[in-house]
Amino acid sequence: MNTLNPNPPTRMLSKRKPLYRFPLIPVFALVICLSFLVLYRYYAKPDSQFNGLSKTSTMSHAPQCSGQALALGEKFVWYAPHSGFSNQLSEFKNAVLMAGILNRTLVVPPILDHHAVALGSCPKFRVVDPKDVRISVWDHVIELVQSRRYISIAEIIDVSSLVSPSLVRVIDLRDFVSIWCGISLDLACVKDTKLQSSVSESLKQCGSLLAGLHGSIEKCIYAVNEDCRTTIWTFHTDGHEDGKLDSFQADEQLKQKKKISYVRRRKDVFKTLGPGSEVESASLLAFGSLFSAAYKGSELYVDIHESHQDQRFRSLMDKIKHLPFVPEIMIAGKQFVKETIKAPFLCAQLRLLDGQFKNHQKATFHGLRQKIESLRKEGPLPVHIFIMTDLPGDNWTGTYLSDLISDKHNYKVHFLKENDKLVRRAAIKLMAAGHGQRFISNSDSTISKRYCSSQRLPDLLLYVEQTVCSCASLGFIGTPGSTIAENIELMRKFGSSSQQC
Repeated sequence: MNTLNPNPPTRMLSKRKPLYRFPLIPVFALVICLSFLVLYRYYAKPDSQFNGLSKTSTMSHAPQCSGQALALGEKFVWYAPHSGFSNQLSEFKNAVLMAGILNRTLVVPPILDHHAVALGSCPKFRVVDPKDVRISVWDHVIELVQSRRYISIAEIIDVSSLVSPSLVRVIDLRDFVSIWCGISLDLACVKDTKLQSSVSESLKQCGSLLAGLHGSIEKCIYAVNEDCRTTIWTFHTDGHEDGKLDSFQADEQLKQKKKISYVRRRKDVFKTLGPGSEVESASLLAFGSLFSAAYKGSELYVDIHESHQDQRFRSLMDKIKHLPFVPEIMIAGKQFVKETIKAPFLCAQLRLLDGQFKNHQKATFHGLRQKIESLRKEGPLPVHIFIMTDLPGDNWTGTYLSDLISDKHNYKVHFLKENDKLVRRAAIKLMAAGHGQRFISNSDSTISKRYCSSQRLPDLLLYVEQTVCSCASLGFIGTPGSTIAENIELMRKFGSSSQQC
């Protein structure tokens, strides 16, 4: 008090209060100040874990690449997988080709839920636009993270033979996002209500950038918006097919019915998207779907099969013909054959419920019946049969499968379930192995905190079943048109023969 008035009136001195009260005032003021600072830091100042987040959330309407991403000087390529696992594996192989041809680092995506993202029909010229497929993939990636089910395709498929500086460089999508957008995908699991809005906005901005919703951004991203309606990607040393019309075009009836005017042209991927093109300066090249299949004498989207003189490209083409499952899956499948079936057996892959296949159940069972009858007549009995199907066991009653199970004298039926100990043990070992390819590690402390704990075990049933089928010494019956059946045939052809089981 005296410090405010050096010459106080005499009457104030005569009423002086006891000295023991004076120290309480500065102590009380100090407590108030400290409390204010604590509250300020908590509510107003971003937590150190969210420094990158606060920067991301203040981005302009049209997002930009982070300075850290551009400073790397690395060129990346990513794509939007869709449909079932076998389709996603096919796209991954095409993505490996694109990354190798263009000398870009491939951003490896997770395995998406079956049909969580759909493309449409290329033969009918009715497909989802590339930017819409990319944003759908991003939304599903967030869902996988939040439900703790995110698992990279490189954790299921053994890509060790592909990944090298001389063939293909890869980076996990989670690591890429942390560099590219300055935000951890793990933040999608944050429970702090005062941060959820900022996290959601930052993830939305990142997804918008990667999907190319704002179009191509100079030196940052080039969004490839050509799809199978207009383009077939090729690769030739002289680029001689670039610009030519493809043999498959929409017929006049379809043009009139759908009112479309698409013209399909063959484009050389190296000439269009490689060095010297307008795409060269873009740090990220973003495709939509990379799925392709043969149709009416042509490929629907990617037609790169020519055996080039370049040894590196030939090696890459040879390696992607068959990409095996990781050892944990292969070991589990072969263990089931040796310890449970313990005899020569037939494998039947029966796709009965999905899409077009549900309309052909009788034809599917007819082919299986013929094969099994021939094996029964040849003996010995019982004939061992391994069944993999999407038809739940509770619905087998009244079907040919029920007949096989009831005839124990002639047939011994084997099958696996998701909760079988063998499948669960394989999942535990796989998670411990950590096959996820992460070649550019991020040491930024702002994203080091983990919010998505207790990762759920992946469902390996489909992959273990395919491994079992690859070992079937009495033969394999697959559903015509099923990409799963095609993959099993590849496994039986390349390295996973019954002699090795």
